[in-house]
Parts: sequence; C-alpha cells; structure tokens
Amino acid sequence: MSEDLSRYKEHHKTAYLAAAYERLLEEERQLRELSTAEDLGDLARDDLSRIAEQKEVLRAQMEGILKEDEAEEESPNEVILEVRAGVGGGEAALFAAELATMYRSYAGLRGWSVSVLSESKTDLGGYKEAVFELHGKGVYQRLKFETGVHRIQRVPETEKSGRVHTSTASIVILPIRKKHTIVINPADIDMEFSRSGGAGGQNVNKVETAVRLVHRPSGIDARSQSERSQAANREHAMQVLLAKLERLQEEEDAKKHAAERKDQIGTGDRSEKIRTYNILQDRVTDHRLKESWHNLPSIFKGNLDPILDALSQAEEGSAGVAKT
Repeated sequence: MSEDLSRYKEHHKTAYLAAAYERLLEEERQLRELSTAEDLGDLARDDLSRIAEQKEVLRAQMEGILKEDEAEEESPNEVILEVRAGVGGGEAALFAAELATMYRSYAGLRGWSVSVLSESKTDLGGYKEAVFELHGKGVYQRLKFETGVHRIQRVPETEKSGRVHTSTASIVILPIRKKHTIVINPADIDMEFSRSGGAGGQNVNKVETAVRLVHRPSGIDARSQSERSQAANREHAMQVLLAKLERLQEEEDAKKHAAERKDQIGTGDRSEKIRTYNILQDRVTDHRLKESWHNLPSIFKGNLDPILDALSQAEEGSAGVAKT
C-alpha cells in the first residue's frame, strides 16, 4: 500500500527526510519482491525489521517538525509593534515614547531582539508614531493582548495650575506569520522612496533607502527605514503591510462573530481602551481584567510580567469556560 508523503515533501524542513523515507520504501519493496511472505530468509526479515524502525523514526521526526511549525504559526516568534500618539498633543507623543521604551525594555528582559522599522519624532522627543520589529521565543503569545488604547493621567511639567491631564496612545501588535492568508496584487501597491533617518553623515542618509508602500484599495500603508538597502526595506515594509491587512481582516471577522467572543479577553480592537496609567496614584489598571498594579516606575522599566501573567491566566480561564 502506497504511503502519502505529499505534506512532508512540500515542506522545506521535511523534504530531505521525505526523500530518505522514499528510499526506505523502495528498499522495502525490492526486499519483498525478492522474498515471498512464506519464505523470508532471516536476513530479509532482519532487513525489513530495520527498515520499519527507520521509517518510524523518520515519520516521527517529520511529524514533530510540522507540529512545531504549526505551533509557531499559531503563536509566531516575530511581531510588529506599532505605537501611535493619540489624544493629548505633545503629552500624548511623550506617552507614546514611554510606552515604546517600556516594551523595548521588556523585550530586553526577555532576551528578544528589537529593531526600529520607522519612527516619527516630535521636537520634545516624543513619538507621533513608531514601528518596531520584535523577534524572540513566545513574543506574540506574550504581547498579543497589548493591542488597544492606553491612557495616562498625570500633571504635565508645563502645567502650572497642577491640573491632571489625560493623554492617550495606541498600541498594535501584528504577528508576522510564515503563511499568509492574503494575496496582494502588485498592481494595487504604490511605492515611495525617501532618505532614511538616523545619525547625520552616514551613507544611509545620502541615498533614498527608506521605502513606503501604500495599498490603494484599503489605504493602508507600511514603511521601513531600518535597512541599508531599498530591497531589504521593501521586503520589511511588505511584511508589515501583509500583517496590517491580515489584522484588518481579523478585526472584520471578529465584528461578525462578536457574540461568540464575549468570553474572550477584550475584542482585540485597536480602538478599545484597555489600560490606564495613573501617575498620581502610582497605579496601572487593566480595564478588561478590572485589576490594578502599583509601582509604575518599575512597570515603565519593563516589569510587565505580573500584568501579562494575569492576562494569560484570564485567557486560559475563558478558554476553559468556552469548552464546558
């Protein structure tokens, strides 16, 4: 009976193992042709037994590789972190920069790598918007609930009357998956080039290496300026664009099935207010969990695990409820 090896042969990580498996199948076929089932010599029996064991080992290896890839597809080890200032003018931009620093510090504590894809700063050092790429084990699983509107309540340094201001910034976490659910027609993309930001005098600033892609049907754009070549920045920008379009599709699907998602942690919508950082009370509150934590200086230094642990536990709890 023939064995279907197509899924192993089509996967680049298991193709060589599938080829070895096919060689064993051929060796097994030749042995069986040379010997009848009733008259197998001891040598042939030993060879067939050896082949069966090798086949079992190879199939287990191939299955293991595919399962690992499926797990990574479900929870990718690479994400795009998008930070954007919201309501509050210059204060919102400063808050956006603080959030970006907080997540970058957390990435450092976790041993993840961080690279800047694009950034737009204010004169005071705040962020109008910035896009980062984070890479590391479990990065999406850990940060996937951070998408939404974050707000801060504090007295700005420029506020003489001591009045508390509320400013907002939005965070979007976009998983970078190996298999994309969206196919983009190249004719639908406009491409723009500009000089990359960075320290003056470097070659990266003298040529137009920064790339901005615009998907005309949706109006969504993506930019990359982190690499030294147009080609590398174009590839990065395309990754971001695909992630944004897939995110848009997921949000539209979520709205269609809103009732089915009521037990989940938030909607995952970028417009949902998820967290408030109250400086005067030294408290951060996650509105989805209705839970608070103190020691904001430590949290802004990247000590996010207590909050992220609580979100993960709530997700596990809601998943258990959904199954019963």
